[in-house]
Parts: sequence; C-alpha cells; structure tokens
Amino acid sequence: METGIQHRTEQFVHDISNPGAAGLCPEMLEVAEEASRAGNFDLAAEIYGSQLADLSQPDRGLCLRRADALAQCGRIGEALDSYCTAASLNRLRPEELGLLVENIARSLRVKSESLKIAENKPGCKPSGEGGSEDRGNALEEERSLDLFSCRLCQSLLTEPTTLQCGHTFCKRCLENDSVNECKLCKYKLNKKDGQIQPMGFRVNVILSSLLDKWFDSESKARRSWLEGESMWNQKNFTEALEKYNKAVELAPSDFQLIGERAKLHMDMESFGQAVQDGESMCRLKPQWSEAHYVKATALIKMGRKEEALQEYFLCVALKPSWTRVKLEAQKILSEVFSSVFERDGLPTPLRPHQGGSTSSGPTCFKPSALLGSLQSPPCNEAGSSKDSAWSLAKTPLCDGRTDSTKSELPSFSTLDPPSSQDTKSLTSILSALPAPSSLKRRCSSDPPTFSPPSKLLKPDVACSSQRQNPPTVYLGRQVPPQLLDSADMECSLCMRLFYEPVATPCGHTFCLKCLERCLDHNPTCPLCKENLSEYLATRGYHKTLLMEEVLVRYLSEELAERKKIQEEELIELSNLNQEVPIFVCTMAFPTIPCPLHVFEPRYRLMIRRSMETGTKQFGMCIADELKGFADYGCMLEVRDVKFFPDGRSVVDTIGVSRFRVLSHGQRDGYNTAKIEYLEDKKVEGEELAELLKLHDSVYEQASAWFSSLKDNMKSQILSHFGHLPGKDPNPQGSPSGPAWCWWLLAVLPLENRAQLTILAMTSLKDRLIAIRRVLIFVTRKRAR
Repeated sequence: METGIQHRTEQFVHDISNPGAAGLCPEMLEVAEEASRAGNFDLAAEIYGSQLADLSQPDRGLCLRRADALAQCGRIGEALDSYCTAASLNRLRPEELGLLVENIARSLRVKSESLKIAENKPGCKPSGEGGSEDRGNALEEERSLDLFSCRLCQSLLTEPTTLQCGHTFCKRCLENDSVNECKLCKYKLNKKDGQIQPMGFRVNVILSSLLDKWFDSESKARRSWLEGESMWNQKNFTEALEKYNKAVELAPSDFQLIGERAKLHMDMESFGQAVQDGESMCRLKPQWSEAHYVKATALIKMGRKEEALQEYFLCVALKPSWTRVKLEAQKILSEVFSSVFERDGLPTPLRPHQGGSTSSGPTCFKPSALLGSLQSPPCNEAGSSKDSAWSLAKTPLCDGRTDSTKSELPSFSTLDPPSSQDTKSLTSILSALPAPSSLKRRCSSDPPTFSPPSKLLKPDVACSSQRQNPPTVYLGRQVPPQLLDSADMECSLCMRLFYEPVATPCGHTFCLKCLERCLDHNPTCPLCKENLSEYLATRGYHKTLLMEEVLVRYLSEELAERKKIQEEELIELSNLNQEVPIFVCTMAFPTIPCPLHVFEPRYRLMIRRSMETGTKQFGMCIADELKGFADYGCMLEVRDVKFFPDGRSVVDTIGVSRFRVLSHGQRDGYNTAKIEYLEDKKVEGEELAELLKLHDSVYEQASAWFSSLKDNMKSQILSHFGHLPGKDPNPQGSPSGPAWCWWLLAVLPLENRAQLTILAMTSLKDRLIAIRRVLIFVTRKRAR
C-alpha cells in the first residue's frame, strides 16, 4: 500500500506543476501529503476536497489523491465519487485503482470476524502469486488436523510412500516432482547414480491397506480422479469427465476434486458447469481463496465480470498478498468505469445483466451492481444469479458525518457530468461495506450494521441447486470407529502394537527395536527378504510420523500400555546391579581405555541397549570354562560408537570400576550378572605411612622399568595406552586406587589369570606388593 501512495505522490507532484493546476495552494497540499504519510487520511481527504472546490475546472490528479485518501480511511462511497470524477476526465488505468481494491478487501476483513481469524491464524503465511506452491501453502494450515492428506497435492494419500525422514507423501507426487529433499523438514535424501537411496519410492504397505479400509469411497474416488487426469492430459475430455463425475459421486465433499473438475469444464468450454463447481467449492471451503479464484475464472469465461469481481475481492480479502488477483480486480474496475464514462462524456448505454449463458456480444455492465454483489445473491435452479443487480442497502455508508455536512465535489460547468442515476449508483455501490472499526464513528441515525456475506462464514444454505442434499462443509477426515482395529497396527515381529514404527525401503513397517534386532542377525527385510544393507549402513531409522500420530490419536490407551511395558523393560535393563550385561572378551582395568570391535549379533544388541537406557555401561569379564565367564571384572563406559555398513561397530570404552559376580545369567543371547562393586580398604596411622612409602617405591621402580624399554616397545605402549599416569598424592582417594597401577598392570606381560588375581584384590598394599614382584621378575628376565 505504501508503494501505491508513493507512486501517487510522484504523479501528483508532476500534475501540480502543470499550468492547469493554477489556484492550488502548495502549502496546503504539503500538509495533505504529511497527513497521508502520518496515516491521517480523513484530514488529507478534507484538504484535497477544499482545494478541488477552489478550482475553476477539475484536476484529475487531485481527484485521484482525494479518492485514495477517502478509500484509505474507509469512506468507500465518497471515494467512488472522486474516482468517477477522475474517470469523467480521462479513462482510469488499472494501476490507479490499486488502493481502492486493497481497501475494499480490507473493509471485508475488518467487518468479517471469520476473515480476520483466517488472516491472523498462527502459522498462516502470505503466499505469493497464487501458483501451485501458493495453493499448497494456503491449504497446509487449514488442513493441519487432517492426518491423511498428502502435503504436496492436498488430497487423500494415494499409494502412500514414506521417505527416510519419516514423512509420507503420495508416490505419484514424489515421482512427478524433482525430489532432492523432504518438502516438510528439508531432510536431504540420499542419492546414488541419480536415484533416491535407499528408500526409493516404495509404497508403505501398512498405511496403504489402512487408508483403503478406512476411506474406501474416497480411495476409489482418488483412483478414478487420477485416471481422469491421465485421460485429460491425453486430450480425451469426454472419458476424463466420466471419471471425474464418478469420483465426485464417491467423494462429494472433496473440494479439491471439484476444483479439478471445474478446470476440466473450462477446458471443455462448459463454463456454466464450471461456475456450478466453483460455487460448490465455495460452499465446502468458504475461506479457501483458490475456490473463489476458480469460480471467478469461470465467470470471466462466461463474460460475467461483475460477479467475477465479487470473487476477486473475496480472494484479496482472504489472501492480501495475491498480487495477480489484485491486478485482475483493478482491470475489471477500470473497464467498469470506462464503460460508464466514454471520451465524449456520455454514459454508455446499459442493459440489465441476466444470469445463465451469455449472448455472443460483450456484456454491458450495470454500475449499481458493481460491488453490490458483495452480498450473497439469490440463486436459481442452475446455481447462477437471477440478476447481477442484487439488492443493496439503501442508505449510504456512514463515514462520520451527517448528510448535511458531507463534503460534495463541485459541479464543473465546462464538463458534461455523468448522469445522476449512474453517479448515485457508483456512489452507493459500496454502501454495504463497513468502515474499519478504528476509523469509523457511528451516527445516531445510522441504519443497522451491514452483515457480511454469509458465504464467508458458512455454506450458502439459501441457494438451492439441482442436488437435493448439497455436500457438507469439509471438517477433516476421521477414522470410522467401527473400522478401527488395533490388530491392524501390530508389528509382525513382536506381535504387539507398533512402538516407534519405522518403514523399511521395501515399504514394510516394524517397531524400531524389533527391526534393529533382526538386522543384527541378517541385513534383509524380515518379511520380503529384500536386501537392506545400504539402509543398515545409513542407520536412518526415522519413525514413520503418520503412523505414530495415528496411534497417538486413535489408540492412545493401547499405546500408553505399550509404552509402559517398554519403559519397564528399560528400567530393568538400566539396573547396573541386578542384571548387568557382560561382554566376555578380555581383561579391562579402571581408568584404562578398552577399544572393542563388535560384530556378534548378541553384543550388537547389548551395546545398543546400554546406549538406549542411558547408562552407557556394561561389564567386561574374561572367559571361564566352567562358569562361562570369570567371577571378577571391570565396568566399562562407552565414550563413542562408530558403525560400519555391514552392522559391525568399533566401540571406544574406558574402565570405570571393579565388581564381583554374585550370580550368572543370560538375556536375549548375551550374558548377564548380578554384581557387587569392589572398593579398596582404607588404612590409617602407621599402616598408612608404610603404604605411602611402598607406593612411592613401587612407582619409582615402575618408572625405571618403563624408561629401560626399547623405543619401539615404548611407542607401541604409548600409542595404545598413553603415557604413564603421574604419582597420586592421595593413593586412597579413589575406590580402585591410583590410576598408574592399572596402567602398569595393563602393559606388563602377564597372563589373564594373574591379572585377574590382582584385579580382585581390595588391599592397595597387597596390589602394590604383587606389582613390585612382577616388576622384579620382568627386570631380571630381561637382564639375562
């Protein structure tokens, strides 16, 4: 709107520089300009009116400035008077009517609470020029509660296909689009040789069967729709229309489908049928701007431009940023004004416009019906208006002044004025429109407030059509309760309700944990045996969001019970005393890194569970021929996991604490144990003094031994275990004793059983003595 004001300001500066503008007061005009910039359009209009009254002959630019100011402050009726005067001087160009169109639409929005709600709805964004992307954005918020619509075509999901990110679209929509990323979350899809990998475009089997079951008629209608669209593309209009008619019979409330049939009717030049479909769309979805646009397009094709103008205004009211529609409305308004005022100053002969089919000649407009169509017209049996000159409120728009104080334009003797009938018609064509509440001052004599068009708020129940029972307003798809069966949504692996459902590239759905366990053993789909190696490599286990939402919305109690079972299992798994997972492999020591190569399915499951529970810990024990694993071990904490495409992983762990096994067990193929943690016994007094002395002595002995090693041996030890930790000033500060003892025990050439014996000691003094003996032994052995 600011752009329009700036353009008119520049134009006006040019106009007042002309000789014909003599008599204008530059100071007053500057005040008017300042008032306009400040938003005080009432004052600006008064100044422009007073300047016009002082002129001996009219100034077109000044008339337009006054008209714009009046339109800006909601005094549309008076604005039309000024526009009429400007039009009598020279034809109004479409670009000069931009502010009029915008303010008519604004008046509709201010008056209609439903339009204000639609305009200010959270998350509802203005959207460009009304193209396909624009239509998608416009519907996204309106149908956000409908789970079963494709967010690309806005229709019922047909052959639903789930992408890697978990969002689901129609297979056809994905194939027809150049898809590099998900349109909703912008997730980058993996590609290989130009093809989507690994998901591809495979139909989600579970969702497809559920949609066919729950929405049988609409699913059949959608398939018939797509068949008709294919025939339409082949220019086989007759058969295409048959398919569309069949689809509408099956799904009479699908406004998108009806809109497509309206466009087909227009291609077939059946414009009357297209208008009827447009009206059906507007009844079903009164706040959908595209519905009014389709109807307007059909009306234009029939030559019923006044009625099309009504729909254009509704489009702009619903979507203020729709520039193309604004321009169309401006163009029609320009034609209407020029049809009233010809260059010779004589009114154009007018004849009433009748509904239905038009004659071969162009339609003549009746100005009194120009915007009177903003009220809902009566409908005949064919669904079209009986007369374009619909009834208007007889009293003018209240604009804050009495009839006696209203500013009137002067009569210019040098011009042939428009006929009084036409002038009154154009002056009152917006009498039914309200002024914005913030600008309007009610008069005591004002008539009752005009009610906004009923079609903006609800279906037009006053209109009767050939159909006895018109379709109801669309409220979103709901699953019929009698068709809802939890057995349809059970995982084929655990035979329980889906929990965190994920879709495989081949289109099958499983619980996330169930699928991971299967892929631990075999990288193929558990149902169809398709190779899932690349899917396993990406670890792209994203939940199928539609299935998840269906479970939450329709099976909330069953899902809550399923979740409770899952949480109980996690609590049980996270108890690091009662059932600790045991990795039977090698010796591990507190504070010492222990990298692991995991490839066995049972240990892949064990590592994954330790991560899922959040403990990130498990026990490490060496093997025992009789018991399966030793009675003592060390708890390891996972610091990092790197997965390989074939399911193997390298797990970076570090020793945490020692434990003793109280009982042995198994769970899902891997070993478990009930344990108790070990801590060194603390000493005091003379025993502590002896311990400190022994500690320092053994540390010096260990440092000397490490320094005596060959360089290549030193390098190997340093690369794997790091440097010898420093001497601990408080050897009893840790439950497991000084870190350097465990570092030394890990690098000394000892058998596992000997290391296990030292690991199990709870006396630091005994452990230091044992280490000293080993150091003496290895030093003497190397000396030989």
